[in-house]
Amino acid sequence: MAKKPRIVIIGAGMAGLTAANKLYTSSNDLFELFVVEGGTRIGGRINTSEFYGDRVEMGATWIHGIKGSPVHQIAQQINALQGSDKPWECMDGLLDEPKTIAEGGFELNGSMIEPISTLFKNLMDFAQGNEASKWCSMSRRLGNKSIGSFLRKGLDVYWDSCKDHEELKGYGKWSRELLEEAIFAMYENTQRTYTSAGDLFSLDYEAESEYRMFPGEEITIGNGYSSIIEYLASVLPRDVIQLDRKVAKIEWDRCDSRPVKIHFLDGSFVLADHVIVTVSLGVLKAGICNDSGLFSPPLPSFKTDAISRLGYGVVNKLFLRLNGNRKPEELPSLQMVFHRSDSELRHKKIPWWMRRTATLSPIYNNASVFLSWFAGKEALELERLSNEEIINAVTTTVSSLLSEPHNEIMSDSDSNGFEVSFVDVLKSKWGSDPLFLGSYSYVAVGSCGADFDTMAEPLPTDVYHHHPLQILFAGEATHRTHYSTTHGAYFSGIREANRLLQHYRCVGV
Repeated sequence: MAKKPRIVIIGAGMAGLTAANKLYTSSNDLFELFVVEGGTRIGGRINTSEFYGDRVEMGATWIHGIKGSPVHQIAQQINALQGSDKPWECMDGLLDEPKTIAEGGFELNGSMIEPISTLFKNLMDFAQGNEASKWCSMSRRLGNKSIGSFLRKGLDVYWDSCKDHEELKGYGKWSRELLEEAIFAMYENTQRTYTSAGDLFSLDYEAESEYRMFPGEEITIGNGYSSIIEYLASVLPRDVIQLDRKVAKIEWDRCDSRPVKIHFLDGSFVLADHVIVTVSLGVLKAGICNDSGLFSPPLPSFKTDAISRLGYGVVNKLFLRLNGNRKPEELPSLQMVFHRSDSELRHKKIPWWMRRTATLSPIYNNASVFLSWFAGKEALELERLSNEEIINAVTTTVSSLLSEPHNEIMSDSDSNGFEVSFVDVLKSKWGSDPLFLGSYSYVAVGSCGADFDTMAEPLPTDVYHHHPLQILFAGEATHRTHYSTTHGAYFSGIREANRLLQHYRCVGV
């Protein structure tokens, strides 16, 4: 009796479990199927948790557009959108207009914010492919390698057109130009968390317009993002998913009836006909830089070059529980406008990493849990800091911002009319987690969208090889237009499952 083809999927995140679900439900028991997961849970960068009775997401949070999203379709199918038995993060959608406070305690009104907000939105709209934008001629005239350089050139053009603006009064040591630049930087900091690029000057300009979003509103999932993962895994027999199986090396192109040999850290191994690798781009980057290497023989240069060129950043979420000395409604949703870290006007006790976050908001209306997002170096710093250090820094920052307007240089006193404190912290640590080494991918300067296509190419490349499709690749960093998203990971899992189903002449959809 002929042996079944053995398929091993490395990683039980969205891509891996989607591929497993598709292979199992479409093959009529044709394959011997295993999913090996290095961690002690399924989900990968999807990880629903709980904090003081509220359901929160430590990783993937949003369904980015509900029209056409497979994640939204599944959530609807399993009644996960509104079926929560407890409050959940962003269950009210996007909250009302936040209060924007500049360092020194100065609340900014719409006339100060809206011109810069509109400028930033128009610039990003054009960069993302809106040809109707008035910035088209400027972009072609100046040339841009990065989103960061394009944005700053746009700000310069704005300033050139506003030279006759009257002098700013009533904002302490802030000049109009300093304040406008600080507001602009606030929007840049938010954009960094969207893309995971620690520095927007490393984010490629030309590729930005290739990224695609689904139309419709962006929403969170009442029963938690993990409910999608649990649904995908629920059809699989119990012995298919193996947890706590950390891969040490993948040998491929072996002269054997099963050409791939996967070695685990505990010394065991498994042979396979096909392996679908769904580990993060961060793990792949570490795997090709490591002296021993994750793959043997090493991946071909066209593959390692793409892995090296593409960007992969860190985004972390910080949840804080408000002290009971304040009612939640007393602390508004905040947009925070800071002096630069090297400014003599800065509040000396607000640390540099707090200056690189843009917002602090309740996770829903009148919640006692607040959330801030961090990207890049400050996200890594957040992982290193103790809870006490974080609480002290956020307490100092918020208390200073919400105090009566004051002279910034003299503002090292922690209290000037408004005191707020937090009592507990929950934070993600994607950068230091060896199973992920970061959050999601982006097109870095020097790379291009075609590198995502290269990431997705199976090995060996010879279509006439006697053992084809030994190593296949899936995950958000293998999708050219939906990288960095859960639905991109989903699509990639379907793609690789269909590749194998079609190879064995099963019907792929």
